[in-house]
Amino acid sequence: MDTLTIINKISSFPNNEDAVLLSSLFQLIDVEKNTILINSGRTEPHIYFVKSGACRIYYYKQEREIILDFCFPGDALISLNSYVYDQPGYETIQTLERCEIYKVSTKSLQELYNRSTAIANWGRKLAEQETIKIESRLMSKLFKTASESYTDLLQRAPLIVRSIKLGHIASYLGISQVTLSRIRGKI
Repeated sequence: MDTLTIINKISSFPNNEDAVLLSSLFQLIDVEKNTILINSGRTEPHIYFVKSGACRIYYYKQEREIILDFCFPGDALISLNSYVYDQPGYETIQTLERCEIYKVSTKSLQELYNRSTAIANWGRKLAEQETIKIESRLMSKLFKTASESYTDLLQRAPLIVRSIKLGHIASYLGISQVTLSRIRGKI
C-alpha cells in the first residue's frame, strides 16, 4: 500500500499538491518481527502506518498482556495521548511479523498543519478515525460475543489472521484458547 493510498483512505485532498506534500513526510522502514514500535509509558514522537504485515496493540494488566486490537496494511499505529497531548501513552504496539512501516514525525506533521488548512483537516480526520476505532473496540467488548468479534476480525484480514498466534487472538477476544478452538471449529 503506497503513501497516497493511505493518505486518501483517511481523507482525500481537492488539491493533489497537499497530498504530495504530506506524503513527503512518510519514511519507509523495514521492521523485524516482535519489534516494539510504540512503548507504553513513553511519549511517542512518531505515528506509523502499516504498508505490509501485522501488528498488535496491547497493555499490561496485573502482569498479563491484554490485546486491544490488531493492525493490518493501511492502518495507523498511533498513541493518541502522545499525538494530541504530547504525553505518554498507555498502549504498546508490536510487530507480529516482518513489516514495512511508514514512519511520520509528529512534529513535522504539526508544522504542516500550521501551513495548510487542508492538511490540518486531514489530521483532524485521522484523529477522528482513531477515536472511532477505540469506540468500536469498546462497543465490541461490551456488546458482541467472542464469536462475533472473531468473525469481524476474519473479515478485516482473513489471510493475515491465520498467521497470528492463537494465544494473541484469544487474549483479544477475552477467552481461553480452548474456547477459541471451539469457535474456529464452528466457523
